[in-house]
This record gives sequence, C-alpha cells and structure tokens, in this order.
Amino acid sequence: MSFKSKMRRLWLRMYMKVVREKASPEYIARGWAIGMFYGCFIPFGFQLILSIPTAFLLKGSKIGATVGTFFTNHFSVFIIYPAQCWVGNKIMGGALTWDAAVRAMQALLKEQSYQALLALGWELVIAFFIGGALLTAVMTPLTYWFVKRIVIAFQNRKKNKEATEK
Repeated sequence: MSFKSKMRRLWLRMYMKVVREKASPEYIARGWAIGMFYGCFIPFGFQLILSIPTAFLLKGSKIGATVGTFFTNHFSVFIIYPAQCWVGNKIMGGALTWDAAVRAMQALLKEQSYQALLALGWELVIAFFIGGALLTAVMTPLTYWFVKRIVIAFQNRKKNKEATEK
C-alpha cells in the first residue's frame, strides 16, 4: 500500500470519527476545538488531563477533545515545538536561532525529564508558551469552524439521502 493511500485511509477514518458522532455540530466542533487548544498550548503529558474535564465543563465532545490533542504527536513535535519556541522568542525580542531551538527541543524530547526541561532555561520555556499561545489563537477557531462545517455538510447529505430513499 502506498503512502498516499495510507494517508487517504487515515484521513477518511478521522473524517468518519468526526462526522458520525451523534450530537449537534456545535457540540462536536467545541470538543475538537478544546482538544486543539490543549494540543497546541500544553506540553505532552498534561493535554488529556486538562482537555477531558474542560470538555465536560464546556459541554463539548469528549471524543473530539481527546483526538484533537493529537495535533502534537510523536511525529509532529519535532517541527511544532521548535517552531513555537522560535516564534515565541522572536515575539519576546530574543536572538534564538532555528537550529538552537531544534537542538534544545530534541534534547528535551530525548530525555523527557524535568531536569531536561529546566536545562532549557526560563527564556526558552516562556518562548514555548508564547509561541504556543499564538498557534492556539490561530488553530482553535479554525478547528471549530472546519469541524462544524464538515459535520453540517455530512448531516445534510445524510438527510437528503434519507429523503430520496423514502
């Protein structure tokens, strides 16, 4: 099976998870936006701990809140986390280079300890959260809008199909 067909199957599986949930489009989209919020802003390990209770509080899809955190995963963090640090550092007026951000994040991801996190220094940690806040501000509303749109389209197609079969 080719990479293209694997990606198509993955996309189709994800699409079906989103649209087949038996709830309103707003409920589903809210859950996915909550998951994306925590997936962009909070580091690994704390995302699910925060996204599930938030989905209960804000009445959003728990499935969406869970799967939405997977935006940052074991493959994407090698690009997303250094980018967050670099952008956050530029917003702060720092002089961090892209290569330095990549090296720092690779060391952190390799060791995965609080000592490795503290070794980065507070400036880089703050830059991570500033960059994450910017990414969150962009991705959360886009996720809500996109998910709501595809759920509404799916539900309309389903209603039209049921109406023509009667």
